[in-house]
Amino acid sequence: MELGIIGLGRMGGNMAERLRRGGHTVVGYDHSKDASDVGSVEELVERLSPPRAVWVMVPAGKPTNDTVTRLGEVLEAGDVVIDGGNSHYVDDQRHGEELAAKGIGFVDCGVSGGVWGLQNGYALMVGGDEDNVKRLMPIFETLKPEGEFGFVHSGKIGAGHFVKMVHNGIEYAMMQAFGEGYELMEASDIVTNVPETLHSWQEGTVIRSWLLDLMNRALADDPQLDAIRGYANDSGEGRWTVQAAVDHAVPLPAITASLFARFASRQDDSPAMKVVAALRNQFGGHAVESAKGADSPGADVSPPSV
Repeated sequence: MELGIIGLGRMGGNMAERLRRGGHTVVGYDHSKDASDVGSVEELVERLSPPRAVWVMVPAGKPTNDTVTRLGEVLEAGDVVIDGGNSHYVDDQRHGEELAAKGIGFVDCGVSGGVWGLQNGYALMVGGDEDNVKRLMPIFETLKPEGEFGFVHSGKIGAGHFVKMVHNGIEYAMMQAFGEGYELMEASDIVTNVPETLHSWQEGTVIRSWLLDLMNRALADDPQLDAIRGYANDSGEGRWTVQAAVDHAVPLPAITASLFARFASRQDDSPAMKVVAALRNQFGGHAVESAKGADSPGADVSPPSV
C-alpha cells in the first residue's frame, strides 16, 4: 500500500521503516526536516494517490487535534485518517464525526511495542468501521508481530484507544507490583541476591513476562538502581483509565493505587505524611523529624499539654 505518516519520532520513524521493509510506499512528514520526505502536510497529501490513507503519530491532545483538523481541510471524500497516538477515546469519537461529515474515514489505533517494535512488531488495537479496517489490513499485517496474535479490531471508533488505555492501566499496576516486590526483598535481611532471584523468575513462574525481562535488563546494568531517581511520570492514560472506571462504576483498586504511587514519587517531602506525623505526635507523643534545613537536627517533640 501507499501510506502517509505524520510524526516520525521514535515510534513513527520505526513504524515507517518497518512498513518500507515490508514493501509499502511511505511518505513521511515531521517538523524535523532531516526526517521528512516532504515539506508540509499539503505536500504529503499531494504525493499520495487517492483514495489516500494518512497515519497520524504525534503526541495526544492539541498536536493530534490540530493535525486531524488540518487533514480534514486538505483530504478528500474517500480518504481515511488513522490516529496511532495515545489519544483519549472521547477525542476519537469527535474526530470521527467531524471527518465523516466530509466523507473522510477515521480509524483509531492503539499501538504497543515501544522501541522494540521495529524488530518484533507492534501490538495493534483498532477501532473503526469494518470497511475502513479491511482496507488498511495490509498495513496492519506488516506492522504487527508475526503469527496470529498482536492485532484486534476491538470495535467502533474509539474502541482501539479505549482498550489501549486499559492496557496501559494494567501496565501501571504490573510495574508497581514488580517495584514493590523488589523493594521488599531489598529491605529483607535474609535475601542476599535480589537481582539473581528476579532473573530466576524468567522461566517456569506464573509472573514471567516481558516486563520482568526488561526489569532484569535494567538490574543487569545497575543492580542497585543507584543511577536512577525514584521518580515516575504518567502519560495520562492511567488517569483516563481511572476516570473511565468512575464513569462506569467499575472498581479498579490496583490500577488506581499504582497511579497514585506515581504522584507520590514526585514529592520530595509529602505534605500528607507531614500531617500524619504531626497527628501521631499530637495524640500519642510519637517523635517527629525536623524538616531538612531546619535549625533543629530532628528530635522528639512533645505534644502540647492537655
